[in-house]
Amino acid sequence: MTETTPYDVDRARFFRQALARLVLCDHAVDVADSASGLVATRHDPDTGPGGRVSQALQLIELAERALVSAVVYERERGTSWADIARYLGIDPSEAEARFVADLTLWDTAFEVPYRLDDTGRKRVPQLPTAAYDPAWACTQLDRWAYLQRLGTDDDHAVSSGLVMAATEEEGCPGAEEG
Repeated sequence: MTETTPYDVDRARFFRQALARLVLCDHAVDVADSASGLVATRHDPDTGPGGRVSQALQLIELAERALVSAVVYERERGTSWADIARYLGIDPSEAEARFVADLTLWDTAFEVPYRLDDTGRKRVPQLPTAAYDPAWACTQLDRWAYLQRLGTDDDHAVSSGLVMAATEEEGCPGAEEG
């Protein structure tokens, strides 16, 4: 399906690098929120046997998703496979082989923004939510960062560092022009 999406105009204000960074931010929030669930002990008696193991496993799965998002972001900003591989402790060819399918899905989502669900009637966005609706993502991520006190008293701790394809009035509040 190559039909347009309701958020095409908003998305066009962002370079793909900025969209990839928003996805990474969104996935990092999921990791942080999941990790925080393992900190408090007050409700341990209410957790069934193995419950904390289940939470820790979910944290690993979310961290793996954040890693994929980080690789997509790094490739969008021009980072070489050699540089990525160095941090992963593997060869560049191994790094590329490990993430090529994820990068293909990312690229394809820009060409084919929707797929049909199993019934063939409902359109499902191919891009991650943060890249599909970046204006919403900026608002949510800036709010989360503000409440977590990241970037003290910075209303735009996330969006201010994004390199935009258009002026800041047209994109995320506080985002930089490219």
